[in-house]
Amino acid sequence: MGKSPLGGDGYPENMSKESKESKESTDVRESTDINKRTESTESTERTESKVCADQVITLPVGIRWNSHGLIPVIVQDGDTQEVLMLAYMNEEALKLTLKEKRAWYYSRSRQSLWLKGESSGNTQEVQDLRFDCDKDAILLTVKQKGVACHENFYSCFHYKAEEKDFTSLGTPHEVPTPSLGRTLELLAQVIHERNLERPEGSYTTYLFEKGIDKILKKVGEESAETIIAAKNASLEEIRYETADLFFHLLVMLEERGVGLEEIAKELQGRRK
Repeated sequence: MGKSPLGGDGYPENMSKESKESKESTDVRESTDINKRTESTESTERTESKVCADQVITLPVGIRWNSHGLIPVIVQDGDTQEVLMLAYMNEEALKLTLKEKRAWYYSRSRQSLWLKGESSGNTQEVQDLRFDCDKDAILLTVKQKGVACHENFYSCFHYKAEEKDFTSLGTPHEVPTPSLGRTLELLAQVIHERNLERPEGSYTTYLFEKGIDKILKKVGEESAETIIAAKNASLEEIRYETADLFFHLLVMLEERGVGLEEIAKELQGRRK
C-alpha cells in the first residue's frame, strides 16, 4: 500500500499552519450555517404544520344538505340590510367561507366552486353566518363591495312582476345609501368604539374627554343652528345642521349609556 499524502491531522503534509487554521475556521462556519439552516427548516415545517392544523374547519353535525349535497344561501348586506342574492354552497364552499371569511359558492351550472368577486372585484366579506331552524338554509351577512348581481344591479332581486311582464328596479352600478335608522345604528357603533378606544386626534375622543358639559353645549349649539337653518329655508343648511345635531345627540346618548334600541322602543309606542 502506498504512503498517504495526508498527514496525521488529515491535511496534506505540505499545507502551512496558517492554511490549516483558515480551513478549520471555514469548516466550523459552514457547519454552523448548515445546523442553523436545518433548525430553521425544521422550525418552519413545525410552524406550517401547526398553521395547517389551526386552519382545519370542522362543520357542525346536523346540517341538512339537499340530495345534491348543497345548501341554499340567502345573502344580506350588513350595512343596508337588503337581500342581495340567493346562491348555493357545498361542504367545501362552506368550509372555505368559514376559513377565509370570504363568500365561496358552488355553481350548479358549471359544477364547480367560485369565489364571489374573483373576476368582477365585487367581493363579499363575511360578517355573520347563521342556519335556519331546520338547518337546511343559511343566512350570510356580508360587507358587499360594489354590486352583487351579474347584471350589474346592486341586488339580484331587482325584477318586479307587472301582470305578464317584469319591470327592472333600480339603476345598474348604483349602490343605495343605508336608511336613516341603519345609518344611525352604524354611526352609533363607531362612536361606541371611539369611547372605548379613545384614539388620539379624534374629535369624538375630544368630546368624551371634555365630558358631559362640553357634549351638552355642542348639542345646544347644533340645535340652535338647525333652527336657524330651517328659518332660513336653506335645504343644504338644514341637511348639514341636522346631521351635526344627530351626531352630537348620539355622542350624548353614548356618554349617558342610553342605547338607540331604547329610543326606538319609545318611538314605537308613539305610532298611533
